Amino acid sequence: MHRAPAVPQLAGCYVISLRPAGAHAALRREAARHGARTFALAPWRIAQRDDAATRAALTHALAADVVVFTSPPAVAAAAALQPLSARAGQAWLAVGAGTARALARVGVAGVQSPARMDSEGLLSLPALIAVGGRSVGLVTAPGGRGVIAQTLGNAGADLRRADVYVREPTPPTPARIARLVTLPDPWLLPLSSGEALVRTLAALPEPALARLRRAQVLAASERLEALARASGFARVERATDARPASLLAAARPGEARMSHHDSR
Repeated sequence: MHRAPAVPQLAGCYVISLRPAGAHAALRREAARHGARTFALAPWRIAQRDDAATRAALTHALAADVVVFTSPPAVAAAAALQPLSARAGQAWLAVGAGTARALARVGVAGVQSPARMDSEGLLSLPALIAVGGRSVGLVTAPGGRGVIAQTLGNAGADLRRADVYVREPTPPTPARIARLVTLPDPWLLPLSSGEALVRTLAALPEPALARLRRAQVLAASERLEALARASGFARVERATDARPASLLAAARPGEARMSHHDSR
């Protein structure tokens, strides 16, 4: 497990945030606590759905034997559509601690979440081990890897999906890209979403891509670590989970600075 670096260790570093538009604050605060600056490079914005079909799908999902929320935005979007409360005998699950806290804030107690905060960790929870013939409500958004839905469907669950928000692409403007490539080294790239990385790489021109690939990636899972390496990143560190503190605790700023000097 990585220890949190002392405050001066990240001084002079830039943290490149791939969080959704308007959702950079927690990472920005954690970076500032360690002496680093943050550059927001949001690949999308969150847009909550509010229509009859979404409301009906959500009501159906929330009536299932097991209810699964895949992100804090899913909790916020669902709570905007109707009050959330668990009935007796239901199991409510969250993909990670942040999603569980979001559910607690809207009044849902006793939510289960895995120590390994990703799709595989969620699917290992006892409530999802034997779901054949049981109903599972999945409160989520279109996109992503789809591992949860596919695995549950293959296991024979009665899957009730409610896509309560969408990710609307926000490709960086030429001015934003120009600003990005002028940032001084070293860069840190916290990575908690494979889709965010893929969209970002597709939106950047080659000079900016080459510059970004010199960043030190702080990957929230083994899957994301492998994706970063396959995407051309040479310096990848594995974090214990996707929380901002955990991601930045994985940073090795000395190695990032050394590699930058070697690349000159």
